[in-house]
Amino acid sequence: MAKHSFSLFLLPRGSHTLFYLIALSLLLHHLSPVVVSATPHHFEGFDADDIDESDEPISSSNPTPPPLTTTLSVSDPIESHHDPPPSDLTSSQPSDPKPASTSFDYWDEDEFEGIPQSPPSHSPLITQSATATSSKSDPKPDPEPEPETPKTISAYTVEIVCVTFLIVFVINYFTGKKENENLALAWASKFATKDSIFDKNFSLLGVGENDDSPLLLKEGQNVFKFYASGRRYCQGLLATMELKSRHDLISRLYNMVVPCKDEIMFEVYMNDDAMDHVVVAVGKKKLAKTMQKEITDLQRFASLVSPPSGRKWIAEELAVVAESKEVAGDMISETVLDQVFGDKAYEKFGKGFISMHFSDQHLGSHKKMLVFKFALPDAKNMADMTRLVALVPYYIDLVGRYKLSSHARTKTDGARMKVAQEIYKELQNARQEALQRKKAEQRKNIEEAEAKLSAEALRKKEAKERARQMKKAMPKMKMTRTG
Repeated sequence: MAKHSFSLFLLPRGSHTLFYLIALSLLLHHLSPVVVSATPHHFEGFDADDIDESDEPISSSNPTPPPLTTTLSVSDPIESHHDPPPSDLTSSQPSDPKPASTSFDYWDEDEFEGIPQSPPSHSPLITQSATATSSKSDPKPDPEPEPETPKTISAYTVEIVCVTFLIVFVINYFTGKKENENLALAWASKFATKDSIFDKNFSLLGVGENDDSPLLLKEGQNVFKFYASGRRYCQGLLATMELKSRHDLISRLYNMVVPCKDEIMFEVYMNDDAMDHVVVAVGKKKLAKTMQKEITDLQRFASLVSPPSGRKWIAEELAVVAESKEVAGDMISETVLDQVFGDKAYEKFGKGFISMHFSDQHLGSHKKMLVFKFALPDAKNMADMTRLVALVPYYIDLVGRYKLSSHARTKTDGARMKVAQEIYKELQNARQEALQRKKAEQRKNIEEAEAKLSAEALRKKEAKERARQMKKAMPKMKMTRTG
């Protein structure tokens, strides 16, 4: 108010008043920045809110450039006790078009410790990373579905192969099963029906006691059995046919690479009093050597027999393993040489012969047995093995009536006695080993039990053992009464 009064007091009178007012306004316009910038130095704690709007520079019509403006830092008049920063720092800050903005141009270092001097600015890196993050967060548009192409037959190759294999496997199962059954029935119809070889030599054929009982017993898709009994010198006969696994496709394919034969094995259970000391085997040379090494009774009693001089002998493809030359000569008679084992007969009728083994020391439930192994021909050519099957009843009678000479009997008895002693020693050794093993186990159990006992229990046990030893060491005295 004093300011305005002072101005009015200096106004001139007359026509120069208007020029004077214009000059005064221009002077105030130029002096206003200096006054405003100097105000904080003279008035400590001056608040920006106390500035009168009338102190703002008055715009003029003179085309002069707009004056420079400064922005004041707002602080609490009560808490601030320090001078504001120099005017040259504040003057370098750009003007804020919005007076109500809460951003500050600078900070008091002593009043606000730990706060940066300049407000954080948005750097281009932050803007770019934010832009990249926003671009990543945006969901990508779903790709357009590709048109489905129709599947061809080549896409189902695995399925076609599996289904084809399954169909072939099922068909082969039933066809192979039928082939094996037809082969077994062809053999039975040839050798086990009325007026056949077994019907003439045995009184009971088949697995049952009645005449209507089946001749064959099927134990598997490729295993068939035939039983016959009711003949002298033997308790019975069991024939086992082991045919190819024609029902199994994999086995059939394997047999194409590694061929095998359909086999039939005859096991004749001889009576105990109908068979003397006979151990002999006949087979192809390689097979005969294998039998002599692997079969126990042949390994203990028999050896390869060299062809005798001055008489007919078996074909060159065959070999004989026997306990003595006498037994070999008696078992290979002139009849069997002419029928099967001779050179000419073997080429024609002995193609299906595999081996035969006679022994009174056979391992198993029956010690005295005759075993024949033949290969089965096709169902249409079953008559080719007629002479081979005829060997079974022939040897039953031959072995049942056979008796060794006294010289050969002495040798066989000595060999059997020696083998019996060896077997007894083996059994004794086995018993001793078993007994020692049992004692070792008991000792181990006792040691384990003692390890678990306490010290007091161990002392009591030791005292008891010492007392027993002392009692055992004392001399025995007998008391007698005198009358």
